Amino acid sequence: MSGDPADAPLPPIGYVRAAQRVHHDAPRQSGLGRGGEGVIEIRQGLQNALQDLAGFSHLWVLSWFHLARGFRSQVVPPRDTHKRGVLATRAPQRPNPIGLSCVRLVRIDKRRIHIADHDLLDGTPVLDLKPYLPYCDSVPDAAIGYVAGLPKDAGDHREWWRAKGAEPPRVYRRERP
Repeated sequence: MSGDPADAPLPPIGYVRAAQRVHHDAPRQSGLGRGGEGVIEIRQGLQNALQDLAGFSHLWVLSWFHLARGFRSQVVPPRDTHKRGVLATRAPQRPNPIGLSCVRLVRIDKRRIHIADHDLLDGTPVLDLKPYLPYCDSVPDAAIGYVAGLPKDAGDHREWWRAKGAEPPRVYRRERP
């Protein structure tokens, strides 16, 4: 299964509009306070579904990784040096390329949800939105497995082409905003 939006098993409720166009433009995770601002444009006919959403500070965004192309069962996460099972990582190339991002809700203008601190790319299909509820969405003492031993200050992404001594892919050579 590819990450092509036409292959998504669910129709998107909207799309992300953001300056982050390729993987390396976005932070490693949403909610780290480093993502840019963006807009989720909700499709016509769903504007009433946004009623009462403006009172929340954060949202869960379920999305379709539209740029993902296949997956590997094991990957090396950006801060790690060991291969890990893809389901023990947050790699965007997954058996089902579904994303889960906690984003800051800035404001809502009709069908346009302004967000910040996100890791979503421009054109990302949004499958669903849910309010973030600290009383049931936060588990402060949760065990984090192998991640507990990784450096916290490592870079967001591994530039694989540098390790191979190759030119970066064309999409990364262009000027990025």
